[in-house]
Amino acid sequence: MSYQHPARAGRGHRPPAQQRAVADRGTGPRAAAALRHLSDYAWRLLVVAAAGYLVLMVLGKFHLVTLAFFLALVITSVLRPPVDLLARRMPRSLAVAVGLLGAVLAIAGLLALIGETVALEASSLSDEFTGGIDRLERFLTGNPFHVDPKAFDDLRGKVTTYLSEHRSTLISGAVSGAGRVAEVATGAALAVFTTVFLLHSGDRMWLWTRGQLPANARDPYHRAGRTAWRTFAGYTRGIVIVAGTNAILVGIALFLLGVPLALPLTLLEFFASFVPLVGSPIAMAVASIVALASRGPVIALVVLLLIVVIGQIEGHLLHPLVMSWAVNLHPVVVAASVLCGSIAAGVIGAVVAVPAVSVVWAVGKELRDEG
Repeated sequence: MSYQHPARAGRGHRPPAQQRAVADRGTGPRAAAALRHLSDYAWRLLVVAAAGYLVLMVLGKFHLVTLAFFLALVITSVLRPPVDLLARRMPRSLAVAVGLLGAVLAIAGLLALIGETVALEASSLSDEFTGGIDRLERFLTGNPFHVDPKAFDDLRGKVTTYLSEHRSTLISGAVSGAGRVAEVATGAALAVFTTVFLLHSGDRMWLWTRGQLPANARDPYHRAGRTAWRTFAGYTRGIVIVAGTNAILVGIALFLLGVPLALPLTLLEFFASFVPLVGSPIAMAVASIVALASRGPVIALVVLLLIVVIGQIEGHLLHPLVMSWAVNLHPVVVAASVLCGSIAAGVIGAVVAVPAVSVVWAVGKELRDEG
């Protein structure tokens, strides 16, 4: 048996309590460093949150200008490729004029076609809806539901009473809504005015803004702006393609099923698709109500099934394929963004939320990767 010095033996074989004390002395500095690290991130996040809140407050205060500029960015992102293509064969100013005029004529023609369709079907819609409601009542009062027919009479009475009691409120709401037409027209004019300059000389405007910054801030500013525009334009063009594809599928299905107002419902589906996750199902629910009132419960059930089919096509084919050039956000982030945007600013907030979050995420990633 070999001899071992007591001091060495003591260092190699400390009692358990002494070993824990040594471990605690090593863990304490590490825990303190981790706490300092977390606190550094915490106050930075608080500063960013406060700055974001102030920005949102300012944008909300000037909501008309904000929405006009956002609409101008959307129009610019859609019209920029054809305008650039036209500018190769004609002066830039003429290319911008041709692009904007073509877009206005296309929208005006579509609205005129919808108005003509509604006017032609208006005479038969009333009879179809009345007959559809009667068929629905017979369906619900029969097997297997056995709804009491008096319930429908009570419902009609409540609707009539509500309309008579709140007639003044409804009229004042309609008048106030009509009073906002001037505000909407002003915002649209500002959006078109801004779009003209963005299409014609957006690059020069960007370079001028960049030149006003300090020299050390120009490169990060340029990279951030370039990434933000690429993400926003990719998202906007992608969502337009997705919305157009959804609208075409819905329009074909409604036309084949013989649902009235197929063209206006198709346009509703197109615009509703700009609200991710919830817009398209809501538009299809409206179409199913129209189908229920005009064509009966079987056709309405088929239209409801379209919600599932189109949702699967959109979620598993269109979004991964079309939106590949934009930032791919997790569905939970998209849902949370839409919910927060709708709480903050209603439908407009739900539309703006996802592209805003995509841009912020892409810019942060760009600056973090190359910073």
